[in-house]
Amino acid sequence: MNKVSKEQYEFALARVEELLPLVDDNTPANDKNAVELTVMSDIVIAYEKEHYPIEKLTVSELIELSLEEKGMTQRQLANEIGVSPSRVNDYLAGRSEPTLKIARLLCRVLNIPPASMLGF
Repeated sequence: MNKVSKEQYEFALARVEELLPLVDDNTPANDKNAVELTVMSDIVIAYEKEHYPIEKLTVSELIELSLEEKGMTQRQLANEIGVSPSRVNDYLAGRSEPTLKIARLLCRVLNIPPASMLGF
């Protein structure tokens, strides 16, 4: 991939945010939104690897920090997103990753930017 400009990066990042609500676990890989999301994500990743080579928070760290910020318990979060408290504990311990559907709910409930949840 050629060098990504700041303008291309900002455009791609905005498109990722627009496309995320349109793509879920059931979207076919050849769906135009899914294809565009993949391409835009690749652009974002390429730019950030070059310009922001910092350690990203893991999904479990993101959830843990967000729970602390909101003063919410694991049980409250489990009720909000419709999973068992043990499942939330699995996410926090890094034993399992949330599905796209659950990741979207986590973003909404915990006010986590979707790009952060996906590791961008």
